[in-house]
Amino acid sequence: MTKIDIFSGFLGAGKTTLIKKLMEEAYTGEKLVLIENEFGEIGIDGGFLQEAGIEITEMNSGCICCSLVGDFGKALEQVIETYHPDRVLIEPSGVGKLSDVIAAVTNLELEGVELNSFTTVVDAGKCKIYAKNFGEFYDNQLEHAACIILSRAQNLSEEKLAAAVKLIQEKNPNATVIATPWDQLSGKQMLDAMEQKDSLGEILHELEHHHEHHHHEHEEECTCGCHDHDHEHEHEHHHGHEHDHHHHHDHDHEHHHEHGEECTCGCHDHDHHHHHADEVFASWGKETTRSYTEAQLAEILNELDTGSYGTVLRAKGMVAGDSGWIFFDYVPGEQDIRLGSAQVIGRICVIGSDLEEHELAGLFGLEA
Repeated sequence: MTKIDIFSGFLGAGKTTLIKKLMEEAYTGEKLVLIENEFGEIGIDGGFLQEAGIEITEMNSGCICCSLVGDFGKALEQVIETYHPDRVLIEPSGVGKLSDVIAAVTNLELEGVELNSFTTVVDAGKCKIYAKNFGEFYDNQLEHAACIILSRAQNLSEEKLAAAVKLIQEKNPNATVIATPWDQLSGKQMLDAMEQKDSLGEILHELEHHHEHHHHEHEEECTCGCHDHDHEHEHEHHHGHEHDHHHHHDHDHEHHHEHGEECTCGCHDHDHHHHHADEVFASWGKETTRSYTEAQLAEILNELDTGSYGTVLRAKGMVAGDSGWIFFDYVPGEQDIRLGSAQVIGRICVIGSDLEEHELAGLFGLEA
């Protein structure tokens, strides 16, 4: 029997860090395969995890929840047939809807495969603002998780941590919530909480009922993630000399509505209920041979906090440095820069909304 564990979580919440902890402390001795689905066309996290000896299947051209359902099924069947793993770890895009990923797995009806857990990682310090600004995507990840694990809880006061837990429990009163700092827990303790079957069963039952009720009638609130929208989109994909990748939709309609304090439309500028991630979020990425110093990268990542480059929610990369390769991670107000192993080519990826791509290229010293 192959177990499937799904790790959901908004951009930069700490999914990859959690997977690494579980690999070291809970999955020891098991044969593992990771299926990743990164938003945008430049895959980064695979490089971090390959160092730990895990097989990676990356799918970077869209979401498991919509355009990749077919490919996702093939990928899952392929890794099970090829590797016969004890466990498959699925790490969807940070802007993917968890309900769609769970449905994609259950609809495959593969023999010898058990949907074992679906967990959402939440940055404790950012859950309020993300729930407000990106509610459609963020709430879905919270509402459909059997276990919700807070990251960076140690950075919050007792009062703010309690407020974060309250917000989460209001959206999902049935989930197991882990609010203890990760370094105080073993990976085994965390896995035990993730695998509580009562919560899993309830959520699966709700999803089955939801899909039976709608069965592709696609009413206004349907979140099955597979229907077309009633407006036109054009995809723009430009591949320049510097291996420039950006991924967004242009819309041919104007939308400038006001957003009050309670607005949770999830996109700032759309006035309908259901969106695919690439209608709301954009990614910009480069492959580059340019080298950087750690000080240069720190300055660049600080600049992302200014708002001059759009709403940057996540940046990450692996680039050449003066004395080895440098890996970096960024979420608003927080950065991590460290040395890593050599890569075939440098990669930089930025995800957010309303990104200023030309300015981003200039910031990293690259051609637009």
